Amino acid sequence: MNPLDLAEARPGPAFTVTFDGRPVEALPGQTVAAALWAAGVTAWRSTRGEGRPRGVFCGIGVCFDCLVTVNGRPNQRACLVPARPGDVIATQDGTGHREVCHAD
Repeated sequence: MNPLDLAEARPGPAFTVTFDGRPVEALPGQTVAAALWAAGVTAWRSTRGEGRPRGVFCGIGVCFDCLVTVNGRPNQRACLVPARPGDVIATQDGTGHREVCHAD
């Protein structure tokens, strides 16, 4: 028997979020990371120094590899943030904050 049948659990209707301008389908209860994974996206951040791609590593909010920008807010842990209808999700470069040069 399927565990969903035992629990009588069914996800609600899918909704749409956007990732780097493209629509992505998500289900109620999914995290941003789960929705991106389900859409075939495995990396959504690049490291500060060498620009290496990152996505989910630990999946429990400890490692900070899955940082993403959600609705203009950088440094959101995709493995913890629930996807919400209409969310605008963007790849995060480095710290997610615009680098500011200070003149001496």
